[in-house]
Parts: sequence; structure tokens; C-alpha cells
Amino acid sequence: MPIRPGRRLVELNREDAVLWGLMAALVMVCGYACLSNAEPRKITEDEKKSCAEAYHKYCGEYGLQSNALRDCMDRNGRALPHDCIEALIDAGEVSRSEVERRKKSGK
Repeated sequence: MPIRPGRRLVELNREDAVLWGLMAALVMVCGYACLSNAEPRKITEDEKKSCAEAYHKYCGEYGLQSNALRDCMDRNGRALPHDCIEALIDAGEVSRSEVERRKKSGK
């Protein structure tokens, strides 16, 4: 029997729909709790040494290991020194392919 547009494959009664909604909400809450309790990644010694000047010049107002700092360094990526970019790649903060893509696009 072909399925016509607008026709539901499974009909849920009201109780089942509420149960599915509660389960979806529970999954989202648990996922958020797991992500928000994750320990921040430690800054490597190479990042400290190679990126200190750029950090103070462009992003010094942001706390270490904060998302705001990551966003700031990302925005200022073209101005970062080569050794800092290499340290960020080695630390897993950015991939080499992303750096190359940005070089080609001029961003």
C-alpha cells in the first residue's frame, strides 16, 4: 500500500505522545548536563609559550580555557603568529585542514 503525502506512518494516542515528549526532554537535559560538567581542556605548555603574546594583544580580557577566549582567537586567526597556530593545531584546538581552508579563502 503506497504512503500518501500527509499520512502518518504511526498513529500515537495522547498518552504515548506525552511519553515520547518527556523522553525527548529527558535526553536533552541529560545531554546538556554531561556537556556542561565536562572538564575544560588544559592549555599545553607549547600553547602558553607560543601564544602568550597574541593572547595579551588580542584576547587578554577573556579568561583562560573559556569559550570566549576560543572565539576571540578564532576571530583573530589571521593575525596569530605561525608558531601559535602550530601549537593550536598540535593541541587539537583547530585542524590543519581548517587552517589551510582559511588561508585559501582569505579569512
